[in-house]
Amino acid sequence: MRNPYLPYPVDVRKITIENEARDIKTFELVFHDDADRDRFRFQCGQFAEISALGSGECPIGIASSPMDTEHIEFTVKRMGVVTKVLHELEVGSVIGVRGPYGNGFPMDMLEGSNVVIVAGGFAFTTLRSLINYMLHPENRGRFGEITVIYGARSPGELIYKSDLEAWATREDIRLNVTVDAGDAGWTGMVGYVPTVLKEVSPSSDNAVAVVCGPPIMIKFSIPVLAELGFPPERTINSLEMRMKCGIGKCGRCNIGEKYVCKDGPVFTLAQLQKLPSEY
Repeated sequence: MRNPYLPYPVDVRKITIENEARDIKTFELVFHDDADRDRFRFQCGQFAEISALGSGECPIGIASSPMDTEHIEFTVKRMGVVTKVLHELEVGSVIGVRGPYGNGFPMDMLEGSNVVIVAGGFAFTTLRSLINYMLHPENRGRFGEITVIYGARSPGELIYKSDLEAWATREDIRLNVTVDAGDAGWTGMVGYVPTVLKEVSPSSDNAVAVVCGPPIMIKFSIPVLAELGFPPERTINSLEMRMKCGIGKCGRCNIGEKYVCKDGPVFTLAQLQKLPSEY
């Protein structure tokens, strides 16, 4: 039996600086061993533990699509000891990855439905994974209309700009990008995500809403979705900020009787309404 704390060794193949503040980077990683790559089979919405050798590890949502079989991607914001070390890495560096963990997005619910993505800030990572998965030629026919409302504090804080540009050229996705405050060069939407969500007013008919972002964004987006007719059982939330050890041993991610790293991080709003409001 494989030691669950033992990471797979991976090489950093590419590093992309995502924002003007340069404190968000996307790391493209490749496994040393093809067998390790084959074992690391994940679903959109899952996460992994990324280890900077000699410094520690931290839980990060998987930003790439499962359809990208040659590499995996993680988008990391510089916030603490481990992420600071990760941000100092160069292409060719060796780090560790263990996982994947968590339950992922409920594809059986999403398939055959229209999908509304509501995202804010850095939490766009696993939702980017989901969008690229649904847009893949092998998968696109299994999903209905795709509507995305994504916001950041400023134009310089928007991440995945190349993805946003590519999605904007497609006719099979409704992309709505907004910022809290624009600048001299910004010609797009201005407004908070909940406000734009209300303006866009996506239909709730045969639809599922998937929400991930800062707690304040989620707090004010959920009532808007309710007004639009999205029932709690078809409103999906990701509690990525609660992720800890990944295997339910440290006891630091629990909400009531649930362990976010094992029972989540993806929950329906109906499930969350039965738990203590600790999240």
